[in-house]
Amino acid sequence: MSAAAATGGARVREAGDSALLLELDPVIDAEVNARVVAIAEGVRRRAIRGVRDVVSTFRSVAVFFDPLSTDVGTLAAALRDLSGVASGSGPTTGRRIDIPVAYGGELGPDLDEVAAFAGCPPQAVIDRHASQTYRVFMLGFLPGFAYMASVDQRIASPRRATPRVRIPAGSVGIAGRQTAIYPLESPGGWQIIGRTWMSVFDAERTPPALFSSGDQVRFVPTTATARFQAPREGAPYDRTSHQRRAGLYSPPPSDRHVTVLRPGLLTTVQDSGRWGFQHLGVPVSGPMDPLAHRLANAIVGNPSNAATLEATVLGPELRVEGEARMAVTGADLGATLDGSDVPLDRAVACRGGSVLRFGGRRAGARAYVAFDGGINAPPVLGSRATHVLSRLGGIEGRAIRAADRIPLGEATSPPARQADLHVRLYDPGRADGGARVRVLPGPQVDQFPPDILDRLERTRFTVSPASDRMGYRLTGGPLPARVAASEMISDVTVPGGLQVPPSGDPILLMADRQTTGGYPQVAIVITADLPLAAQLAPGDWVEFSVCTRAEALAALVAQEGPLRAVR
Repeated sequence: MSAAAATGGARVREAGDSALLLELDPVIDAEVNARVVAIAEGVRRRAIRGVRDVVSTFRSVAVFFDPLSTDVGTLAAALRDLSGVASGSGPTTGRRIDIPVAYGGELGPDLDEVAAFAGCPPQAVIDRHASQTYRVFMLGFLPGFAYMASVDQRIASPRRATPRVRIPAGSVGIAGRQTAIYPLESPGGWQIIGRTWMSVFDAERTPPALFSSGDQVRFVPTTATARFQAPREGAPYDRTSHQRRAGLYSPPPSDRHVTVLRPGLLTTVQDSGRWGFQHLGVPVSGPMDPLAHRLANAIVGNPSNAATLEATVLGPELRVEGEARMAVTGADLGATLDGSDVPLDRAVACRGGSVLRFGGRRAGARAYVAFDGGINAPPVLGSRATHVLSRLGGIEGRAIRAADRIPLGEATSPPARQADLHVRLYDPGRADGGARVRVLPGPQVDQFPPDILDRLERTRFTVSPASDRMGYRLTGGPLPARVAASEMISDVTVPGGLQVPPSGDPILLMADRQTTGGYPQVAIVITADLPLAAQLAPGDWVEFSVCTRAEALAALVAQEGPLRAVR
């Protein structure tokens, strides 16, 4: 299928090998957005095999799918068909939601600045903000973060020149013609004019997000500031106390667990990811290296989606309480068990009291530790994957700490086959100090000069220290800016997306990426090569090679063989 196919004003684009993007008119308009919402709902109703997520934005619909079980041509045809059916729909209206807001003071520190921009008193800003009815166009950036429009043009103050590092949950902000509520404490650059005590996202609530696309929202001024309280800091995780406090899950059938002696640099619980909630702004998360994660589970006899520990660069020190079967895959971080070397990609028996240590990085960046029965942390929105920024999943939504007691599931029987497949897993692009990964053209590639992919292939980039699970910031040769002078409308992001901000230094989007973003994606790393990218650390180099969709699928099929052999 071609990169883009026009359909009566709509266009279907490939976004890598595991997502399709249907684009409508490039405007922020209620009628266009209503079509988008209707199309997304139509895709969900069709229940197409292998579809993992359906996400609507201001003016596009993204469908994420398993490339090994979904026929991309059939899916594209369904999108084209639905775009025609929805073309006559009007600006449908969702629920009406009133939000109490305390404006100004400590709760709205930018109110005076917005008033100065508008040339009016602060009370006039409040009156104008509260007089509008806002449409929820999409959710993204953070779980439950709803982009609403349109703000009165007279108070449409632009984002702050320097974003804040901490914005409290419930803060109400303005960014141009848009307004929104921060669902949790986070960094941000919007102008904060007030705060609400209403919870706009709660993972234990059904549905978890207060807003959905198409809702109508009004802000109601209030002076009831006494209802605002700072969140309580979490204590070290303990299965029993956490269960009593939150009532999240039943006790596991055995008392097997792992005690954290040292947490390492960044060690989190990860399973196959939190699919199905990106339309609410909830990141998928999951393992940075899904191949190593799945291999570790296969070796110890777990299902592929069982939870493992992901250790980054400097691994943890763990004491295994009770007998268990264990495997370490991915990066070689010098693992030892009771002083003896732990071979990668092999099952190892642990007796009660055995201590797993990591001596230091030898190759790669992320190791995966699987125990038979998996890690029995409480699932949140159907997944145990940790997303630290949103504080979801894993161990209280954070990296592990010293003294945590991490519960294990019920012991399982060993698998019938064992194998050492490490070399085959990382063929062919891995090299000392870096990797060459394959990409497909991105959904916004036509916003750049025609030779952009050639320039991408000729440039060697370096992973900067300002990189994390959300994305790698790459340096080494800025790419040319996009041709269009106007600001891009925020759109869906995809795993492995290579965003190009105005600076020209690309950002490679990884497992914890935000669900939407305002920078164009010039290329997408193919699914088969995401594990290569996952094993890069700051200071490593990375190069990109453009391939075809057929080559991307062939590489993915070749990877599946060794994993199925182990299972």
